[in-house]
Amino acid sequence: MGLCHGKPIETQQHESNNHTVSFETDSQPPNSHTSKASNPFYSPSPLPSLFKYSPAISSVSSTPLRIFKRPFPPPSPAKHIRALLARRHGSVKPNEAPIPEGRVRSLWTRILGSPSSLRAIMSLGGKYSEDDAKTVMVQILSVVAYCHLQGVVHRDLKPENFLFTTKESSPLKAIDFGLSDYVKPDERLNDIVGSAYYVAPEVLHRSYGTEADMWSIGVIAYILLCGSRPFWARTESGIFRAVLKADPIFDDAPWTSLSPEAIDFVKRLLNKDYRKRLTAAQALSHPWLANHHDIKIPLDMIVYKLVKTYIYSSSLRKSALGALAKTLTIAQLAYLREQFTLLGPSKNGFISMSNFKMALVKNSTDAVKNSRVLDYVSMVSSLQYRKLDFEEFCAAAISVHQLEGMDCWEQHARRAYELFEKDGNRPIMIEELASELGLSHQYQFMWFSKTG
Repeated sequence: MGLCHGKPIETQQHESNNHTVSFETDSQPPNSHTSKASNPFYSPSPLPSLFKYSPAISSVSSTPLRIFKRPFPPPSPAKHIRALLARRHGSVKPNEAPIPEGRVRSLWTRILGSPSSLRAIMSLGGKYSEDDAKTVMVQILSVVAYCHLQGVVHRDLKPENFLFTTKESSPLKAIDFGLSDYVKPDERLNDIVGSAYYVAPEVLHRSYGTEADMWSIGVIAYILLCGSRPFWARTESGIFRAVLKADPIFDDAPWTSLSPEAIDFVKRLLNKDYRKRLTAAQALSHPWLANHHDIKIPLDMIVYKLVKTYIYSSSLRKSALGALAKTLTIAQLAYLREQFTLLGPSKNGFISMSNFKMALVKNSTDAVKNSRVLDYVSMVSSLQYRKLDFEEFCAAAISVHQLEGMDCWEQHARRAYELFEKDGNRPIMIEELASELGLSHQYQFMWFSKTG
């Protein structure tokens, strides 16, 4: 690979001051989580007008007050992991069990080596080839996709929190769930936690969900392929401003020598609009990872959210989504076909709303009960709606925001528009639109009068 002209990675001694950040406020909004109110280190989100020291405000000259001592973690799924390990290992306490020296090495060490070798590694423009980076990303995404399906958001994903079990090429293990939390598909968290270089923009804005983990994975992928961080500054507040306002560099080496699929993969994870960001299951279905072996696409919770929105949509929006679904590529349809199969369609090729709950129950753990994801899925399953075939499922499970984040969005929109346009005229006639919506002639005038 060529040289990467991004900002160099400083030594681990300097980086240790930027690992975990947590902020504390004196005021607490009335709508804060009651379960965390007793935690003295919990920092709920105040009203935007009252939050004077937001990292999003570039006029702030100093970094907000930091708590250098690691705070007590909020309620997290770590206790379930400890209980599972305790059952496996008997009376041995998992957090007190010794780790054999030399048997585990962090991903960060594999990327950077010792502090003395940083300059040598940077001169190589990054240590991981695309094939090696694919192997790492598939393992990370598989773990994160499983956690997100259970309603668990890690909130502190970084290379240091992934360990190899042996010195040689071996499976990765995710660690340090101390800052993780439960989150429902329709819930937003508001406490600022995580590591400065890997924190997502919406975390700094105090409104985020599982998409924040995908941003962190995008930063890891950028480092794997390039050897430098996508956002860099000398101060913590400078890092936050870079995350909020700066764009990663993809025009210099070694990006010019990498495949377009690899660049697109990283760009779609580092999209500042979390609605346009890939989910873990979608990232596993990305063309860059398509030919990698041992990829198992898991059930994706975003499908539940999109189907629920689709059911409550108007006929016009459903028809527009159906037109967009007809423009999807084979790779995009492969992801939807996998999700449709995981929902367990009948022999006739239809799925009912009850299929959504049964599919989650098959893949659920004890964490689902605490995250209340099952309650959300039960609500979706109770909706009264007809059975869906694969064609309508594609229309229901398509994300317009994610399509807008792609370079080919204009082609999708134009082709969908042409499905409505019948006679070659640019304006869509009311009669043509009514025909596409399946409205009878006698109800056309009445329907358009109400919707217009």
